[in-house]
Amino acid sequence: MGLPVTDQLRYWGIAAVVFFLVMWVLGDVLLPFILGGAIAYCLDPVADRLERMGLSRALATAVITLGGIVVFVILFLLVVPTLVNQAVQLFEVAPQLFRDLQAFLSARFPDLLDTESTLRQTLNGLGETIQARGGDFLNSILSSAAGLLNIVMLFVIVPVVAVYLLLDWDRMIARIDEMLPRDHAPVLRDLAGQIDNTLASFIRGMGSVCVILGTYYAVALMLVGLQFGLVVGFVAGLVTFIPYVGAIIGGVLAIGLALFQFWGDWISIGIVGAIFAIGQMIEGNVLTPKLVGSSVGLHPVWLLLALSVFGSIFGFVGMLVAVPLAAALGVLARFALGQYKDSRLYRGISMQRED
Repeated sequence: MGLPVTDQLRYWGIAAVVFFLVMWVLGDVLLPFILGGAIAYCLDPVADRLERMGLSRALATAVITLGGIVVFVILFLLVVPTLVNQAVQLFEVAPQLFRDLQAFLSARFPDLLDTESTLRQTLNGLGETIQARGGDFLNSILSSAAGLLNIVMLFVIVPVVAVYLLLDWDRMIARIDEMLPRDHAPVLRDLAGQIDNTLASFIRGMGSVCVILGTYYAVALMLVGLQFGLVVGFVAGLVTFIPYVGAIIGGVLAIGLALFQFWGDWISIGIVGAIFAIGQMIEGNVLTPKLVGSSVGLHPVWLLLALSVFGSIFGFVGMLVAVPLAAALGVLARFALGQYKDSRLYRGISMQRED
C-alpha cells in the first residue's frame, strides 16, 4: 500500500527544502560539479552518436575530450586575449565616443545641448562612468582571476567532472531510474522526458544558435573593419537566446560604432546594418527551426524571471541552475494544470453529469 498523498507531499517538500539549503550553503563548492554536469549533459548526444557509429563509450569520451582540449587551446590562445583587449579598449575610448556624439548633436541641434540641459550633462558623465566603472570591473576580474587558486581549481575540476560524468552518463541515468518510486515511476519518467526535451531544445539548440550567430557577427564585422567587431559579436551572440534582443543590442552597438568610425562612408555603415539583417534572416529561417524547433516550451519572460530570482538568491550558481529549474517548474506547472482540469474542483458536478 502506497503512502498517503499528504505524507508524500511532506517528504517531497522536505527534499526540496534540503536541496535549496545545500545550494545556499555549498553553492561555491558545487560550482565546478554543476558546470561539469552541464557540459556532460550537452555532450551526451555527441557521445551517443559516436557509439552508434561503432565506438565504445570510453573511446567516444576520449575523442570528445581531445576535441574539447583542441578547441579550448585555440580559444585561450587566439580569441580570449583579443576579446579582452578589445573590451578594455572599448571602455577606454567610451568618453571620446560620447564627446564625438555631443559634438555631432551640437552642430546639428544647438538648442538641444544647452550647457544647462540634462542631455548634455548626461552625455558628459556617461562616458566617464563607463570608462571608470568598466575598466575597474575588467581589471578586478582579471587580477582576481590571476591570483585566486579557486579559478585554477575550477579549470582543473570542471573538465575532470565532465569527463567522468560523460563516461558514466547512461549508467547514472539507469541507476536514478531504479531509485524512482515504483507507483509513480511512469509519471516521473514522462515528466523527466518532457523536461529533457525542453532543456535539449533550449540549452543545446539555443546554445548552438548563440555560438553560430556570435561567430558570424564577430567574423563578419572584423572583415568589414569594425574596430570592436569581436566584442560586438560576442555580446550579440551571448544574448541571442532572447528573441530579437541580441540583434537589437548588437545592431545598435555595431551601427553606433560604425557611425563614428566610418562617418561619411555610407557603404561600410550599410554593410554593418546588412550583417545583422542577414543574421536575423538566417536565425529565423534556418538556425532556430533546425536546431531549436518550433516549440521550446521555455518562454523568454519565464527564463528571465528564473535567472533574476535564482541569481539574486544563490548568486552565480543560481544562474547556472535557473534554466533547468525553470524548465522543470514549467513542466510541473503544465502537469498540475492538466490534473486540475481533470479534477472535480474544475469540472464540477454539472460537467460530471454531462459525461
